[in-house]
Amino acid sequence: MSTFLSIIQEYIRLGIPEQIDYKKFYLYSLITHSTAIEGSTVTEIENQLLFDEGITAPGRTLQEQMMNLDLKHAYEIAQEQAKAHTPYSVKMLCDLSACLMEHTGSTYNTPLGSFSSAAGDLRLLNVTAGFGGRSYMAFAKVPQALQEFCQWLNNERNRVQTTDILSAYRLSFLAHYRLVTIHPWADGNGRMARLVMNMLQWEYNLIPVKVLKEQKAEYIQALIDTREQDNEDIFVDTMLRIHQHNLSAEIATFNASMYYKLKL
Repeated sequence: MSTFLSIIQEYIRLGIPEQIDYKKFYLYSLITHSTAIEGSTVTEIENQLLFDEGITAPGRTLQEQMMNLDLKHAYEIAQEQAKAHTPYSVKMLCDLSACLMEHTGSTYNTPLGSFSSAAGDLRLLNVTAGFGGRSYMAFAKVPQALQEFCQWLNNERNRVQTTDILSAYRLSFLAHYRLVTIHPWADGNGRMARLVMNMLQWEYNLIPVKVLKEQKAEYIQALIDTREQDNEDIFVDTMLRIHQHNLSAEIATFNASMYYKLKL
């Protein structure tokens, strides 16, 4: 853990977060990699052109570009809510899900009625983790489970101190794991879990965690192992390791660029 904290301190000492447009481009990177985990092929540069200039990328489907635009909208709302320390509620999470799925969600017809993922409705059907995978929580249990999740999270937010960096990161990872395990919606659960994780990190003034598309296999395996072994430390440790690796890579890139400038 001391190595993790030293990497955080070095990242801040170098002034990497103070670079021009750092927050904007870091956000674009979060969005790009989160949607890439769900199958989007839009690159960071293509998202920059899409978000800043409205230029669509040739060869990319409308579906995946709208996925990125919707997630950007959801992240912008999440940032404002993190800044305001907004309490978590079922309505707040469903509203964020509606933003995230606004243009890519579907309407589902079930024996219990219709629901829309584009409107942020909780699912009225059971789902599994891929073909042949284990089933998630029965849909009838989701509303109560989500309510209890919000109560737990609000209590923990009040308990964890802003100066306790490791505890704050741990809380964000646990929130991610527990939300995606409930799987409240028919679609968008992974993006929502990563969004809530980052939302908590912004609230605690932490450097938000990115899961790069190259780290997808490690990330998914950690979710599976955590669930099968009923040990949340597996996911927490994996996310800390991923974050440390990515920040170390950014530090190395920054130092290399500074060395190049000095050589000019």
